[in-house]
Amino acid sequence: MTITSTQPCVAALWDAVDARIAGGGRFAGLFAAPARAADTEPGGGVTLSAHVAVPGGIDTLQTTLPPGAAGYPALTPRQPAAFWYERVIHDQTGIVPEGHSRLAPLVGPGDPDDHTLPRHVAGYGVFTIPHGPVRSGVLESMEYLVETPGEAIPHLNMRIFYKHRGIAARFTGMSVADAVLLAERAEGIASVAHALAFCHAVEAIAGCQVPREAGLVRVAHAELERIANHLDVAMRLADAAGLAVATTRFALHKERVLRLVSALCGSRFGRGVVVPGGVSAWPDPSPVLPDLARLEKQVKTDADAVMATSSFLDRIRGTGPLDAGRAREHGALGPIGKASGYADDDRLARPYDAYPLLAVPPAGQHVAGDALARLRVRWEEVDQAFRLIWQALSDFPERSGPSPHVPCPAVDGRATGWAEAPQGEVLYDLTIEDGRIARCQPRSASFHDLVLMHQVFAGDILTDFPFIEASFGLSVAGAAM
Repeated sequence: MTITSTQPCVAALWDAVDARIAGGGRFAGLFAAPARAADTEPGGGVTLSAHVAVPGGIDTLQTTLPPGAAGYPALTPRQPAAFWYERVIHDQTGIVPEGHSRLAPLVGPGDPDDHTLPRHVAGYGVFTIPHGPVRSGVLESMEYLVETPGEAIPHLNMRIFYKHRGIAARFTGMSVADAVLLAERAEGIASVAHALAFCHAVEAIAGCQVPREAGLVRVAHAELERIANHLDVAMRLADAAGLAVATTRFALHKERVLRLVSALCGSRFGRGVVVPGGVSAWPDPSPVLPDLARLEKQVKTDADAVMATSSFLDRIRGTGPLDAGRAREHGALGPIGKASGYADDDRLARPYDAYPLLAVPPAGQHVAGDALARLRVRWEEVDQAFRLIWQALSDFPERSGPSPHVPCPAVDGRATGWAEAPQGEVLYDLTIEDGRIARCQPRSASFHDLVLMHQVFAGDILTDFPFIEASFGLSVAGAAM
């Protein structure tokens, strides 16, 4: 999608954003970049781009700050979902969102003074637990600052910059073919979704229409990725509850899914499949389908068993609830939003590839917003994903010869691409100039939703910590790109 609206000033931009959200849109992102891709000198103009998800697409609205501008009126007081986005803008440009409640570094490490432990809770016996950035097991490096009088968690802060890799800056100057490889590695748990969102942007600029068969292959890989991610969440929740058998079973099922993906394309993460204009090769689903049928039956059996285990349900029922109003105000994505009664699934609201040809069911009705509701959403999506994979791969025509894609040259222009990752919507705001990437701003569902951890921990207790974190199912690396 090209630029929907260019506003003369920041106030007019925020008014336009507010109007679209009031009309039923969802705040989807806010980014800053040099007004011209070639601008590298400090003090040059900066363009603010806001994204609003609407039925059928993503609206992109922008305005340009004057050269040398040191600040602008913050959007966060009007749209709280912009809280982390404006912290990133401050980290990257030094421009101050005036009126923002907290501009501590988020993706930049900042100065030593910025590392002073903040205090938001006062009272007798209150202390701060710095949990991380290095933690037990294989969890990603991030730091939780837990303010507590001993057991309850009245306040929590997060530092995610330990995983910041400068992915957005790395895209600049790359060829489109190389940039697909980088997109696949921006967030390892959602390799297919990131490749899809990036390629959708390229295809929108070039005006390419992906062949039907290629769209089916894309759907199959995207849904296999969804199953693997949701099994990983179930495994981590079972592990937090001390259910050794369930933990092992879900880990086994996830491994089987990854092996099915590898059998289809040669990569356990589905990398190398999605290319601009289609997919890189024809898959042979015939040896995969029998294993898929057995796996579906076994996953359902074990899911039913763990959901009938009272000791497990007692640990996740009522744990880390996200209020339905807050979920809607923030535009919570993926299972986190659906568990709190707010569902905006790109496969339904902004369908792409072969999803319009398939029967994607709407999300079930959930309002509890707790860890249990989030797991129930994931089991529903696993069931749906198996059905979608069967629809995509059953009776798939035997093919030989060239791979199913159409020419998709690197045409100059700008567009936003999107895809529904297992965690929720992934966005890529892409600009191509002279056949190469001039700017690319990826936004994962992990970044958009991770900030909600502030809300769900408040009022909970320390022993619920691993259940809440696991139930979110997000990636710190994806949040700190």
